[in-house]
Amino acid sequence: MLDAAGVAYSSVKPDVDEETLKVQLDDPSEIASELAAAKAISVTSGEWVIGSDSVVAVGDHIFNKPCNRDAAEQHLRYFSGKLMHLTSSVALAKRGKIEWRHTETARLWVRVLSEAFIAAYLDAEWPEIGYTVGAFRLEGRGVQLFSSIEGDHFTILGMPLIPLLAALRDRDLLLA
Repeated sequence: MLDAAGVAYSSVKPDVDEETLKVQLDDPSEIASELAAAKAISVTSGEWVIGSDSVVAVGDHIFNKPCNRDAAEQHLRYFSGKLMHLTSSVALAKRGKIEWRHTETARLWVRVLSEAFIAAYLDAEWPEIGYTVGAFRLEGRGVQLFSSIEGDHFTILGMPLIPLLAALRDRDLLLA
C-alpha cells in the first residue's frame, strides 16, 4: 500500500510478543491498536516508525492467522454465513514514543460457503493466505467469500491508509 501511495520507507521486523499482549486484552479494537503501537515503538530509531495490525472477530471469537491449511479450513467453516468484523490500526512513533494512532473497523458479511468452494479456494490461495488474518486477500479470490462489505478498502487490506497519509502530511513527511 505504501509503495502504491508513493511513500518512501524501509521495512524492519518489529520485536513484539503478540500472544502475550493479546491475552491481556479482549476488545478487538484495543488489541489492534495496542499491537500497532507496540510494533511501532519496538523499532528503536530516531526516524518516524509506522506500526500496524489487524484483528478479525466473528461473534465473541477473535481469530489469529491460520497456522496451517487445516486451520484455514476451520476458520472458513466458522465464518460461513456470519458477520466478520475486521479491525485495523496504524500507529506512528518517534524515538520510542507513540505520537499518533488510528483504528477503524470494517464489517464483512461472509456468504454461506460450500465445502467444495472452501476446498477449491484453499487449493488456489494456500499458502499465501496463511499470512493473513481472516484467511483471505480481498485483492484476490478472497473477495468471493463475501456477500456484502461496509468499510474502508485500505482498512480491510490491513491498514487505514487515508488517515495515515494525512498524519504524515501533518508532520511534513509528505508534501501537502
